[in-house]
Amino acid sequence: MTDSSKKDQLYELIRSNPFISQQDLAVQLGLSRSAVAGHIASLIRERRLLGRAYVLPGSRPIACFGAANLDRKLRSLATLTMGTSNPARQDESFGGVARNIAENLARLGAPVSLTTAIGNDSSGSALLAHAEAAGIDTRGTLKLDNTCSGTYTAVLDDHGEMLVALADMALYDAITPDFLAGRAPGALPALSVADLNLPLDTVAALIAEAARDAVPLIVVAVSQPKMARLPLDLRGVRLLILNHGELETRVGKKIVTDADFAAACALVRAQGVQDVIVTRGGKGVVFTRAGGVGQLDAPDAHIVDVTGAGDAFAAAVCWSLFQGSEDLELACRRGLKLSAMTLACEETVCPHLDIDSLDDVPALDAGAAAPQPFNALYQE
Repeated sequence: MTDSSKKDQLYELIRSNPFISQQDLAVQLGLSRSAVAGHIASLIRERRLLGRAYVLPGSRPIACFGAANLDRKLRSLATLTMGTSNPARQDESFGGVARNIAENLARLGAPVSLTTAIGNDSSGSALLAHAEAAGIDTRGTLKLDNTCSGTYTAVLDDHGEMLVALADMALYDAITPDFLAGRAPGALPALSVADLNLPLDTVAALIAEAARDAVPLIVVAVSQPKMARLPLDLRGVRLLILNHGELETRVGKKIVTDADFAAACALVRAQGVQDVIVTRGGKGVVFTRAGGVGQLDAPDAHIVDVTGAGDAFAAAVCWSLFQGSEDLELACRRGLKLSAMTLACEETVCPHLDIDSLDDVPALDAGAAAPQPFNALYQE
């Protein structure tokens, strides 16, 4: 029997049972599990499947809004000396918070769309081609004449830690509420994700749209300066993901103690957002839950390059919510695993990520150690 007929048989088995496991497919078709995975990857590339649980076309996607850049990473080959020339290695890849999240989600098998802006240059064409090859629907892209596509240039030390980054992202200001209102009508997304490279009024419009249509919206911060693009009224936001410094910027005070974290999260929730996740680098994450907040430690990770690790975390959290789980602890565990995978590779999106990467991240067992509480669960 030809590979083509085997793939067609596999497709029909998935049509009859979208939740069938790869092992069961392998047994029924007399194939190895790796061969089954290859056929599934081929079907996803052909858009005959849109991902786990082997979603068929027509399913509601995760809609991502925000930046898609050309990333340049300059990594020092030795300890940096300021005020002089340093030997370095340059790498270029595709980046941007919303684009990174979209690619991670596509690699996890989720149907995903990306609304972004590009210039009429070779970088913009390459960004779209790469996204489409990854299975991302880019039909909502705004294409701007006489404009360069966005760029992000990071300077890393010889350990892979970022020292400074420069971002040229003014073109995303063209993604206005009027542009969003002019989109072709279609099915509502299952979930929306917006980064704060978007203008303030556009973020506000997406929040209002999410509240009106009852579509969960996840807002992902990108930097402390761009916290000014987050509206004061967060009613309509399902989840806000931000880091320690960005949370300090939002609440206008230093956050040092466990009680400070709990109080800051409570303040942000009082502004209308349902839940908050605060990433703390090597110290793990803080997340809100019924009655207060908890935290999880970061797993040990081999750091090759920090670029994209935060976006990978956000993508895994979004994927977990998309799967129907409201368990933020489980979402954070998945996020920490995917972040560690990304830290350990040079690419902005881990090339080894696939639809099975998060299968072995269980919910917390009843007998397992609970996540660490803050002040016996800070009472709001």
